Amino acid sequence: MFIQLSAAAAPAANANPYGLLEALEQGGVIAYTVFIILCIMSIGSFFILFSKLIEQQKVISQEKKLRGTFWRANNLKEASAKLEKNSAYKQLVDDGIMAQEQHGKLTNPVEAHDWLHASLARSEAAINSKLGGGLAFLATVGAVSPFVGLFGTVIGIYRALIKIGASGQASIDTVAGPVGEALIMTALGLAVAVPAVLAYNWLQRRNKSIAEDLSGFNNDLLGYLVSNGAVRPQVAPAPAAAAPKPAAAKA
Repeated sequence: MFIQLSAAAAPAANANPYGLLEALEQGGVIAYTVFIILCIMSIGSFFILFSKLIEQQKVISQEKKLRGTFWRANNLKEASAKLEKNSAYKQLVDDGIMAQEQHGKLTNPVEAHDWLHASLARSEAAINSKLGGGLAFLATVGAVSPFVGLFGTVIGIYRALIKIGASGQASIDTVAGPVGEALIMTALGLAVAVPAVLAYNWLQRRNKSIAEDLSGFNNDLLGYLVSNGAVRPQVAPAPAAAAPKPAAAKA
């Protein structure tokens, strides 16, 4: 009987009274609210990170496929038909073709170069704006989450001071709970902020690289349109098909 009681008391004695759940219990509604807000920020940050990575990778893959085959087509409509549906580069090409057709319907004289340049620039800006969607949330989380955690820290320190004043002594067992809660909230705020800032900078750098590729293609497309196909980038010739092997001579 004595052995059983000792075994039952051992886990209770070794239990950590200053863990995360215990800190939230001590902090009450304010601690739970801060924790939930930080969790929402963290989940939103990782969702935006992975969704934007997938979106960016699609555009990068389209550019790689486009590089060797697009300019070998006889005309833009034929080239556009080979592009992936709803892709960024197909949007640029289709908008360029539409702008070229609309230019002939204008009643006031407008230079074809100016009209096409403005149309393509507007289309490119729309694509870049779509790629940048959600990054403002990452920047906001990176800037705000440390202060949300700091709010929980201030409340924890305030509760520690109240306990000291109520008990009349600053013993470790009196202030360990509130101070531990304060430190946990600070750590949670930083744990949410750091990935958000890193993700924001990384996605921004990738968007800049994609924007440079889009701008280069836009310039080539503009030259093709205003020259009626006479000006196009030089591309490597398509690889020649392998000659069929001669049949083996019959004995």
